[in-house]
Amino acid sequence: MIAFWTAALSLTLALYVVLDGFDLGVGILFGLNRNEADRRQMLRSISPVWDGNETWLVLTGTILFGAFPLVYSLLLSAFYIPIVVMLSALIFRGVAFEFREKSISRKWFWDAGFTLGSLVATFVQGAAVGAMVGGVPNEAGRFTGTPFGWLTPFSVLCGVGLCLGYSLLGAGWLVRKTEGEVRDRAYRQLPRLLAGVLAFLAAAFVASLAMNLPVMARWLERPFLVLFPLVGVSGCLLVWAGCRRRDDRLPFAGAVILFLSAFGTLAASFLPYMVPFSVTIAEAAAPMSSLSFMLWAGLFVLPLNVAYTVIVYLLFKGKVELGEGYR
Repeated sequence: MIAFWTAALSLTLALYVVLDGFDLGVGILFGLNRNEADRRQMLRSISPVWDGNETWLVLTGTILFGAFPLVYSLLLSAFYIPIVVMLSALIFRGVAFEFREKSISRKWFWDAGFTLGSLVATFVQGAAVGAMVGGVPNEAGRFTGTPFGWLTPFSVLCGVGLCLGYSLLGAGWLVRKTEGEVRDRAYRQLPRLLAGVLAFLAAAFVASLAMNLPVMARWLERPFLVLFPLVGVSGCLLVWAGCRRRDDRLPFAGAVILFLSAFGTLAASFLPYMVPFSVTIAEAAAPMSSLSFMLWAGLFVLPLNVAYTVIVYLLFKGKVELGEGYR
């Protein structure tokens, strides 16, 4: 039962990172393009799917609350400020997405809100991951740190790195879904973004060694971890090959592989801990009776959401059409 909910949590989190990652990346790149026609095309590329992508964040929180309440309470206490900031940014981003289409005199305000909301939400997510890698101070599952303990130079580095990573996903998505100048601009951005992501990964690796983070010891204990970066290298090669051949399918696929390899690296490095390196999965799990009770809902809701996501992406596959609106 614990294994099922651990796998379900991993699935929802990975899907959120990839799916909401690319539309947050499009939001960040949106601010770099001043042409109104191009901006409309960018928004049209994500309009059928962007709100559904955030469903996976809701499911992740729900699984944590029901199946792993100890982790839920600990992370909420440790990251209360970044969680509130992230949710506020996502809400404002959603409002801006809807309002800018109808606005006439204040379109600039909603454009800035859409970009800023995307950027802030992404940065906070990356900073929170960096803080978790550095360790969450607690005693018997009770948070013992300070409200701003999550904000460190290493977490800031991770926040910047995730902004680059989501932008890489977003550029890959735009290449796949758009035509004309938007597609050409995304192709020009991809090599620079890929170089930025690789520079971040190198900087994070060096910083982790310099800080002697516990996670680095896992590479000696578990040599198989090297397989995940090798998969990530294949993703980088796909992005590079897609840019060179102008094959619209490859850059996004390569970026997704790169993200999944990074996700797998962290997950395999942390196991069996859910909060590194203090709370194990077994310690965090709810009583077996609660896990069993939730199982029936999980067996219905998760396949339903997966099926909905697959159907939506199949229905709206292909390039977006140029038009006046994006609704």
